[in-house]
Amino acid sequence: MAESFEVALTVNGTPRTARVPARRLLSDLLRHDLGLTGTHVGCEHGVCGCCTVLLDGDPVRSCLMFAVTAAGHEVTTVEGLAEPDGTPSPVQRAFRECHGLQCGFCTPGFLCTVTALLRETPRPTEDQVLEGISGNLCRCTGYQNIVKSVHRAADLLSGSGGSGGSSPRNELSGSGGCGGSARRNETAEES
Repeated sequence: MAESFEVALTVNGTPRTARVPARRLLSDLLRHDLGLTGTHVGCEHGVCGCCTVLLDGDPVRSCLMFAVTAAGHEVTTVEGLAEPDGTPSPVQRAFRECHGLQCGFCTPGFLCTVTALLRETPRPTEDQVLEGISGNLCRCTGYQNIVKSVHRAADLLSGSGGSGGSSPRNELSGSGGCGGSARRNETAEES
């Protein structure tokens, strides 16, 4: 019989406990024991990034981490990114506005990764965005809109994003401020 352990951790701001086998993965604890199915499991080898969650604010692959090692830590899943009243975070809003959601399977991992990226680098360059999301795979090959979403989220977080539709950038893109990436590319090509 497998030995089990009591794991106490904080998930999305709420203290949670679960008794789990020693080899239970954090992704399985979140999905199966705590019912937080927003965390997706893709490759189960840490390659695709679908299972990315924030552990004390840093992105980690929950499919590579034993649940017992998360004891005493704070975990944020995609369910915990929105405000308590359900208002989407700026990153979630940007992905919706810029069509960065694609089929949605990889989206929770991207949202957690981008949240951490923008906390560390509030105004990333194009190269920093590409490097920042390079550990997450989108099988829809929708990276163009995901990159636009990251720039839009940076605008929203800095307070320069507006509500969409009225600024020259929004008029340029015609999609609520999602033209930032294309505009940055044009500027780079001109120089």
